[in-house]
Amino acid sequence: MPDDELTSGGRSCACAAKTKQVPGDCGMSSAPACGLEPCEVEAYLARSAAARAALDLPEGVPIEARLLARGEYNANFSFAHPVTGKKLLFRVNLGSQMHLDDQIGYEARALALLEPSGRTPRVLFVDPSKSYFGKGVLVEECLPGRPLSYGTDRDIAAEILVDVHAVALPDGHGLVVPADPLGAVVDECEAMFRVYRRWARADRQTVRRIERLFAHARRVAEKPYAPACRHIVSTELNSRNFLINERLPSYLVDWEKPVAGEVEQDIAHFLAPTTTFWKTETVLDSRDIDRFVETYERMAAGRFELGSLRERTAAYLSVTCLRGLTWCAMAYAQHRSGERSVADAYTFGKVESFLGDSFLSLVEREYFGF
Repeated sequence: MPDDELTSGGRSCACAAKTKQVPGDCGMSSAPACGLEPCEVEAYLARSAAARAALDLPEGVPIEARLLARGEYNANFSFAHPVTGKKLLFRVNLGSQMHLDDQIGYEARALALLEPSGRTPRVLFVDPSKSYFGKGVLVEECLPGRPLSYGTDRDIAAEILVDVHAVALPDGHGLVVPADPLGAVVDECEAMFRVYRRWARADRQTVRRIERLFAHARRVAEKPYAPACRHIVSTELNSRNFLINERLPSYLVDWEKPVAGEVEQDIAHFLAPTTTFWKTETVLDSRDIDRFVETYERMAAGRFELGSLRERTAAYLSVTCLRGLTWCAMAYAQHRSGERSVADAYTFGKVESFLGDSFLSLVEREYFGF
């Protein structure tokens, strides 16, 4: 469930409609006139000596940037290196889901730790100073690939996840380490659902149904469990965060919320209907889920300790579904109250469908046993 599908006050970025700007037209200031547009990326690269040195950009050679995507928490641009022609990604951090002061530095640190996996972008430059437009900046490889298909690419996804999870966590890694990873997700759900509960127009039946799910999730989360070891986990495994290639390696990108946690959190997030149905029309059945877990177990054998993988994955599946539902409830209330706007009609349609009787009944039946 992507948390950056909302835009503050309905604000949208007009970059895609802009024509090419000459680097430097917007100037260097703490509040650029053009906002987060390609001309600002071009101006930054033209005038940042540190960036030009790290990226080996020749002086006086113009760079053309273009918008890839803008969410609530990041704006992503691409540009081609003027000498090598290699495509690079320029990421501007707009906020932190994890409430971190140095979100961009945190992402860069996680990507540096994950580089041995061969499955993530390589960091080329990071500027956490916020000295330019008050935002942190990260430049990384812009990797090739298409979005994952749940029908054909589940084995590739399992292989990617095993390679990522097999990366050893060194001492002093600097990642967030939830004391109770499963309980932390339930706490996050509670904070999001509080927004819907307090909304004057909240549907009472929806509140009752989701509160029933909460009671079950809390019992699951309260069961004592000590993970065999911690791993770097993404916590966000939507199909579009995978880049699938037929002849080249495939990748996992958008490392906005990594933690030192449990592999089962990633497995469950990948498989849960609140993930698969978000950008596609796919809902995996129990056989699909069992086959994926079996594939993951086979690929991970001998690489790291699996512990109670199946039992823990089942626990995370129910809590992950709750997280998706509570996010949608929060988004629905904020959209209807005018506090924040859902990005587009498709997204709002998905929010409504997740809170509808059919989807709620599926979650209740398949993941909570009601």
